[in-house]
Amino acid sequence: QVQLVESGGGLVQPGGSLRLSCSASGSILSLNAVGWYRQAPGKQRELVAATASGGILNYADSVKGRFTISRDNAKNTVYLQMNSLKPEDTAVYYCNADILRLTYRVQNYWGQGTQVTVSS
Repeated sequence: QVQLVESGGGLVQPGGSLRLSCSASGSILSLNAVGWYRQAPGKQRELVAATASGGILNYADSVKGRFTISRDNAKNTVYLQMNSLKPEDTAVYYCNADILRLTYRVQNYWGQGTQVTVSS
């Protein structure tokens, strides 16, 4: 069994900050590539930031300079630090990860999502 759980969402005023966490647990060896996605009402899910196990980082243009993705491999956790938040950042944020299982197979998982609301 594998669980991928996001946390850290909430309500924040414009200009504020939040840090999201994505933690994997269960019969796993490691996280490989991990991406943070978001989906606003009436819009398609979009990639916000991604990190590969080799350290390569990728960001959507809309969040460059404001969001930072990082990982703690010992904790099988990936973070998304979000600064200078704007109302248009409001969405459900999802974590997606390629996970190396104890069976040495890599499988892809989605978390359940965490709501981020930026409003005054």
